[in-house]
Amino acid sequence: MSSSAPPEQPLLYEVSDGIATITLNQPDKLNALNDQMVSECVERINEAKADDAVRVLILTGAGKGFCSGADVGKMGGEVTPVSVRARLQNGLQRIPVAMSDFDKPAIAAINGVAAGAGLDLALMCDLRFAAASAKVAETYSRLGLVPGAGGAYFLPRVVGTAKALEMLWSAEFVGAEEALRIGLVNRVFADDELMAGTRAFALKIAKAPPLSVRLIKSAVYRGLNMDVRTGLDLISSYLSIARTSNDHTEAMAAFREKRDGHYQGK
Repeated sequence: MSSSAPPEQPLLYEVSDGIATITLNQPDKLNALNDQMVSECVERINEAKADDAVRVLILTGAGKGFCSGADVGKMGGEVTPVSVRARLQNGLQRIPVAMSDFDKPAIAAINGVAAGAGLDLALMCDLRFAAASAKVAETYSRLGLVPGAGGAYFLPRVVGTAKALEMLWSAEFVGAEEALRIGLVNRVFADDELMAGTRAFALKIAKAPPLSVRLIKSAVYRGLNMDVRTGLDLISSYLSIARTSNDHTEAMAAFREKRDGHYQGK
């Protein structure tokens, strides 16, 4: 296991068994995002994307919270329409842009409160696993604001338009079991089993043929904006790539020989 940030840093990064883990590390502030954390998060996402040893990304928080949103006290400055837009585009919105370009599986391990931009951060991931005590909310309307980190884009795509509007307008917290019921999270674990359960699932993906995994992710997301014929044409191209890959040859050999495959992602 390798780590590129000492424990006192606001964000931790480690890679082990093909799994990269980003941990927001400001537990005394429930991991509220400041400028430094945003910049480091973007850097680590891009690092994980470029690293062939990384097959899956896990995003989580230290302590009792996943992320309580933006650290408003550390993200101040001039307030004009132009400055607010610029700060968003050069700040928080860099994370969803980086995540949209991340072509490997990403899992949010929601270990506690995820509110505002914190919930948006979890929504940027492909899957969300939650601790039993976790609570999530889109809290912007309490402050007379709108979801600047992508909540209005991601949330309806996860839970549907009506439920998304209910959450955005009410700003009410949703517990882990309700989040599971409405499809906001995929699985719920006991608090002390969250990371073990998340890593166990991530390890299954990390052991799978990475080219196939990445092509599937691309096909699903691109297909959301296509008609069925265009989607079928795309998947035909992807299947041609997968069918002629070294990973496919190795997967078939591993299946016949009843062993684990050894994949290169090509």
